[in-house]
Amino acid sequence: MAHNINFNEQKGQHSFFSVKEKAWHGLGQVIQDYPTSAEAIQFAGLDYEVIKTELFTHSRAMTTGESGEIEEGAILSVPNYYATQRTDTKQVLGVVGKDYEIVQNRDAFSFFDSIVGGDGIQYETAGALGKGERIFITAKLPGYIKVGREDLIEQYLFLTTSHDGYGSITAAFTPVRIVCRNTLNAAMRKHSNAVKIRHTANAKERLEQAHKVMGISNQLSVQLESIFNNWTKARVTDPELQRLIQLAMVPNKEVLDNIQKGEWDELSTCFNNMCNTVFEYAMTSPTQQTETTKGTLFGVYNAVTGYFQNVRNYKDDESKLKSLLYGGTAQMRTQKAFNLCTDFFQGELTGIVN
Repeated sequence: MAHNINFNEQKGQHSFFSVKEKAWHGLGQVIQDYPTSAEAIQFAGLDYEVIKTELFTHSRAMTTGESGEIEEGAILSVPNYYATQRTDTKQVLGVVGKDYEIVQNRDAFSFFDSIVGGDGIQYETAGALGKGERIFITAKLPGYIKVGREDLIEQYLFLTTSHDGYGSITAAFTPVRIVCRNTLNAAMRKHSNAVKIRHTANAKERLEQAHKVMGISNQLSVQLESIFNNWTKARVTDPELQRLIQLAMVPNKEVLDNIQKGEWDELSTCFNNMCNTVFEYAMTSPTQQTETTKGTLFGVYNAVTGYFQNVRNYKDDESKLKSLLYGGTAQMRTQKAFNLCTDFFQGELTGIVN
């Protein structure tokens, strides 16, 4: 089956839908209007539950012990491993460990709905592959924070997850609308600003918060759009950029005191290297050279947030999520940068460069 799209024999239909454009190799459902989450799940044939069930094996050899013999062919439970299984077709999708957390298909849509409070996301395509072990969803945002000439809505949001124990949950921006296997593969290659979440404890909760890591503001605030656009008009010199970065990255009061006193020799090499990396990102990254960011207050904020999202190395994806979302260093520093930029714009940080 070259197209690999799931065919549900119980329903007699392929598990895929597309809005207006031709569906996957002519298979699946083509609909005319953007569906809700509940409708998209139905149209795409994703309305099935997945459960973990015990794994069993047949013994092949006679085993003698104090408790007696196990006959050849006896059914034995496999410890610490489970099969993932669809409850509708009873098909086994994969084998997983005891810590594996199932993220139901309906939970995958929570990533999109959480962006705009459950209303207004434009679902473009969705479907399931193989026996239903892998699903994918693409959608467009109905609104966005527009800064200068930047326009977020031109890109699609893409999510894929699996029920077979292979791969992470991946959410990403992609310029590709998924209408066939080739474009699914292209989206996997071309996605940018991606977040990956392992199937472990709190995977669903982390997925619901993933849009914040990707820089998509909850409720897509008009107020925030106004603030950012004002910041694009506020000019910042290179020395001011350096000092604002230093103040945003301050780890404790001692370092802050040293900066305020101009005692540069007291600053650690680690701190200086980190600040220099942020400054270099601001000065050289293509995303920081636009008319809205280069030499502007918005560029200062972008440099700090961009460093934590795109430059800094984390132990793994879980660590990145914790740092950015759950009160970690990245979240604290980016909030500090926002506060500093607000104060600078209001004229409360005059003379910050000694």
